[in-house]
Amino acid sequence: MSDIWGKLEACYADVKDRRILTLFDDAQRFAGFSARCDNLLLDYSKTNLDARSRALLIELATQFSVAERRNAMFSGEKINTSEGRAVLHTALRRQSDAPVMVDGADVMLEIWETRQRMTGFCESIRSGKILATDGGQFTDVINIGIGGSDLGPEMATRALAPYHDGPNCHFISNVDGAHAADTLKGLDPQRTLVIIASKTFTTIETMTNADTVVQWLKEGVGDNVSAHLAAVSSAPEKTAAFGVPDERLFSFGDWVGGRYSLWGPVGLPIMLAIGAERFSEFLAGADAMDQHFLHTPFERNLPVLLGLSGIWHRNICGYSTRVILPYDQRLNRFPAYLQQLDMESNGKGVTVNGAQLERESGPIIWGEPGTGGQHAFFQLLHQGTSVIPAEFLIAAEGHEPGLAHQHDLLKANCLAQSEALLVGRSLPANQRNTAARYFPGNRPSITLAYPKLTPYVLGQLIALYEHRVFVEGTIWGINSFDQWGVELGKELANDILPLIGGAPVADKDGSTVGLLEVLKN
Repeated sequence: MSDIWGKLEACYADVKDRRILTLFDDAQRFAGFSARCDNLLLDYSKTNLDARSRALLIELATQFSVAERRNAMFSGEKINTSEGRAVLHTALRRQSDAPVMVDGADVMLEIWETRQRMTGFCESIRSGKILATDGGQFTDVINIGIGGSDLGPEMATRALAPYHDGPNCHFISNVDGAHAADTLKGLDPQRTLVIIASKTFTTIETMTNADTVVQWLKEGVGDNVSAHLAAVSSAPEKTAAFGVPDERLFSFGDWVGGRYSLWGPVGLPIMLAIGAERFSEFLAGADAMDQHFLHTPFERNLPVLLGLSGIWHRNICGYSTRVILPYDQRLNRFPAYLQQLDMESNGKGVTVNGAQLERESGPIIWGEPGTGGQHAFFQLLHQGTSVIPAEFLIAAEGHEPGLAHQHDLLKANCLAQSEALLVGRSLPANQRNTAARYFPGNRPSITLAYPKLTPYVLGQLIALYEHRVFVEGTIWGINSFDQWGVELGKELANDILPLIGGAPVADKDGSTVGLLEVLKN
């Protein structure tokens, strides 16, 4: 294993001062360093990867058993070793009814039954078959969740705005009362359905917000609020005690992690907004990427190539961060979604065996939509002292035919920025302020291009990044499917809450004691 890392490091030492632009002396560079899944194109030709380094990276993936662990994941083996769980978010979007066995049971039976219940419920809400307490139709939906129960459905619902033909969807996640207050302002409780998404129905932020919203409902519709409630949870006793009717409870197995869960019941807001048929297209796009990941050779496999590019940049080039740049305003929550997906999955310092990692793991993920970022942080991307690999996303066609000229400008900006990162700019030595106007260039970027942001394409994109995270985590030897790092802060918050109210302080550091004095009620 160490030998292949050494070969990669030696390879990089040979090429680290090479101008990426010179690789395009080969007229086949773009064709040779891009790949497709359906109409989704991955262009990684603007990186310093060449045939030699790519071959070594593919050898690395082979040595670290990426294919074998991938197959184990899809077949239901318990690869989430710290929690003893299978990892089967892929089963939630499967188009095949072939069995997937976990502990001797075919989980596809439960998945299909739940999907049918979701369809019936959502279509009944959308059509007016299921009505509010006063007999009127629901016009608005509030989803209350946090983390994976919020970031995924909110991101996807925003992204698919051109396909909305159902109730308006709103999201509350932050325990800051301002989030609930601002969301409820202007809504009519008599016209509002509330979905509470919490696997255990004990998540303190979610349940605090749920209490607030249910009180708001009671003030508008009276004590009989059950007709306005639904839940996504695996705690039926708790949901029933909260007033959620049994037929409005949608559950999923412990083999689906929160940040991978929008394909099932957590995706209720998406289905309510766009309808069951469009939601099925969304699942189909993800399943197409799953099949591509399963069956395409590594040399043309988009998740593998994207993951290996990430390994190259993180571990071989030493770049500690990557920026996600969707040139699509409706993907404005996609970078935040990928922050959780990537950093909660691969932000780990130990291997599956408990050993300390010998190499760096997950990079810092951040970003904003173009073109706004061009007038903000792109300065650092182009002329800062740190090299930050950029990942652009761009559609050939927008959803507003009357504004096609604006989409053309958007595409021009996207291509211009990746070109500027590549080529840079030098100025004559006698020109005034030459140094300040110099662009070093030679900064790597990757571009994902697709015909239009449809439900199918969004499904492809999300699944692509899920599998990219898997590939990188497998090579680092970590478990990408637990998240113990979120637990300690939760526990300490429960300890500190009574101290905020004036309880005696003990066993706290001096800073916390001082801040409690400033912030106490």
